[in-house]
Amino acid sequence: MIQTSARLLQLLSLLQVRREWTGPALADRMGVTERTVRRDIDKLRNLGYPIHASPGITGGYQLGAGAQLPPLLLDDNEALAVALGLNSVAAGPVAGIGEASVRALAKLEQVLPSRLRPKFAMLKAAVTTLPTNAALVDPQQLTALSAAISDRRQVSFDYAKLDSNPERRLVEPYRLVDTGRRWYLVAWDVDREGWRTFRADRIASLPVERRKYEPRPLPADDIADYVQQSITRSPYRFDVVVRLRAPLAEVAAVVGPHLASLTAEGPSATILRAGWDNLAAPAAQLAALDMEFEILGPAEFKAFARDLSRRLAAAAGDVTDAADQGGTRQ
Repeated sequence: MIQTSARLLQLLSLLQVRREWTGPALADRMGVTERTVRRDIDKLRNLGYPIHASPGITGGYQLGAGAQLPPLLLDDNEALAVALGLNSVAAGPVAGIGEASVRALAKLEQVLPSRLRPKFAMLKAAVTTLPTNAALVDPQQLTALSAAISDRRQVSFDYAKLDSNPERRLVEPYRLVDTGRRWYLVAWDVDREGWRTFRADRIASLPVERRKYEPRPLPADDIADYVQQSITRSPYRFDVVVRLRAPLAEVAAVVGPHLASLTAEGPSATILRAGWDNLAAPAAQLAALDMEFEILGPAEFKAFARDLSRRLAAAAGDVTDAADQGGTRQ
């Protein structure tokens, strides 16, 4: 019985790592007869594993998708990757997925081999996920949008912009993009006849599938970069451009992709571009970075910075500096 169980696990492992195996190849790999392979395939099917067989000389066995999720066989690195992924997803912005992730992680930890438990414990203790204040996304919405993208079907949903009532939108969905903080949908807006980027947490109803659509050329080759440009620059009143006196890696460590786009300017400088509706916010965030920087544009931001420096000097009681800069005492 033990020998048979070990052989079944070996067979299952082989079926998981390659798309298709012929009977002779499996028999040779396992050191058994083809008849034994066929019997073991039937046993795995009885356990719930959907294994498809194609006849003929070029035919073989293939592990398919079933109605239920049978046990998975993972190697050491795969088990650690899944465990760490579940641990990270538990603190993510998808509503309800955290509890399911915790349950799945508890089940996985119970069956982790003893040799992996110390390694996973060390990794889990060393990794800390900062809480996010982003609005939660309904996982059913992500599932519905993913299905519509796969089937090339239009969807309609209620969408609420900031400080506005929801309005009905009809779109052709193409991509879902996860920035780590929020989910975004890239879609062609049928009524507005243009590409739009929608925040998934602002979709106020479950998307409803409509008719199929013919695919269009995407608005950019790099959809992730397209979304970053959309959410950090295009929707805003001011397009702020700043040169930071620090290497790209140092700036990227404290400025996330959802806040700004970053470009290296040599080994010791970084160009930051971001969109803002008011100028006080970027001034405060740049000051908080504690890095030397130079404002390249727009002119309104330069003027705001000069006025802010006068007011700060006056607030600190430095009357001479404030007067020299044309300021007045408050």
